Amino acid sequence: METNDVIRVVIVEDDPEWLAGLKSYLRREADIEVVGTASGGEEAVRLLEKLEADVVLLDIMMSDNPEGLWAAAEIVKCSGVRVIMLSSMEEKDMIFEAFKAGAVDYMVKSDFKDIPQTIRSAYAHRSAIHPSVAAQMREEFRRLKQLEQEVRVKELRDLLTPTELQVLDLIEKGLTQTQIADKLFVSIRTVKVHVGNILKKLGGKSSKEAAQKAKDMGIL
Repeated sequence: METNDVIRVVIVEDDPEWLAGLKSYLRREADIEVVGTASGGEEAVRLLEKLEADVVLLDIMMSDNPEGLWAAAEIVKCSGVRVIMLSSMEEKDMIFEAFKAGAVDYMVKSDFKDIPQTIRSAYAHRSAIHPSVAAQMREEFRRLKQLEQEVRVKELRDLLTPTELQVLDLIEKGLTQTQIADKLFVSIRTVKVHVGNILKKLGGKSSKEAAQKAKDMGIL
């Protein structure tokens, strides 16, 4: 960013006192100019159709609902404005939804001293997730990954019959197909059919490989 660049900012906030305070705070920054304000999502979208802005500071909760999430998605879709979500709370679901809506950063209002630098980073396309919510985001991604893994395991477990699971368990324990046939009181041909079905469902080049995969995934 060149020294003579002025970043045009729009603030969307339904709390008039907080809006006035933030405008006053940003007025101290020589490279930041508040070019417009709005008190609601629809008003913000209409405003940004009329004037040029670089960055929008957008409150998530307005009129007692997360109207900012809808507004963020509309603003990102219709313009190249960089959206920074503001909130009075650190809620993982809200944080995740804000980034899904297209926000480049999410800030808790108590970190207002960091807002000018966050605006500059957003304007320069160097935005990183603010430290106050980075840990929350990492935790949410870990939770989603774990949930995805659990769903996948359940899907595979549901594909396998109880007998196939039993055969897999015995293979994992090192028994041969002949030993499995003797233990289950079935023919070797029946065991081979079970193994063939297991390989079709789980993949793998051998029964041992399939058994190891099942153990690694937590199916066994």
